[in-house]
Amino acid sequence: MAELLGTMFILLFGNGVNAMFVLFNLGGYTNITFGWGLGVFLGILVSNRITGAHLNPAVTLALIVTKRFPLKKAPLYMSAQMLGGFLGAAIVYLFYHAKFKQFDPNLEHTAGIFSTFPAITNTFMPGFLAEIIASAILMFAILAIVENFINDKAGFLAPFAVAALIVAIGMSFGAMHGYAMNPARDFSPRLFTAIMGFKNNGLTDGSLIWAAPVFGSLIGAPLGAFIFDLTLAKKVTQ
Repeated sequence: MAELLGTMFILLFGNGVNAMFVLFNLGGYTNITFGWGLGVFLGILVSNRITGAHLNPAVTLALIVTKRFPLKKAPLYMSAQMLGGFLGAAIVYLFYHAKFKQFDPNLEHTAGIFSTFPAITNTFMPGFLAEIIASAILMFAILAIVENFINDKAGFLAPFAVAALIVAIGMSFGAMHGYAMNPARDFSPRLFTAIMGFKNNGLTDGSLIWAAPVFGSLIGAPLGAFIFDLTLAKKVTQ
């Protein structure tokens, strides 16, 4: 339940800030990066003491392949994360439903509120590579933050550091494919838009737009964890 609620909080505030910008023309890209960062911060606060706040199937996978997390728990964690992403998107749509009907009655132009799309259209690789690199940076930095703060009196600062990391990645690397870095942040809301009849959703229109953030993050996060282990991880000798 903690992973579900924590991931849901990320989407509530992330999709929510996107909706404010698109539907009401309020704020700008800086608002969006801070909205997502604060969503992650609140998601961590909701779930950290219970599950460790993975909130991302790619993070869970990276922790499994580097032997930091047991494989047997993965199905429950990942299912909760994906469901949380779906519910977060659904609540945002419900909240802004009347405005969606006014602004985009045929739901042809607003799927991007919920999921990511490439800056360079009609090509897969640039967005895919962007997601791999951004996800690797994310996972590397998360492990650096966690290992620096673990058993430290300043451990309470870790959620702030991760939130700042999300903002920094968004500001520096966000434009190529929306810096999803998380299947639950992108595929779950995209599935919601497909079910609700959004056009041009990147899933039911025959494109592979959905695949870049899903597979890019699932490759990039373990890659970042492996690089961390090869470079900065504390070596324990017995």
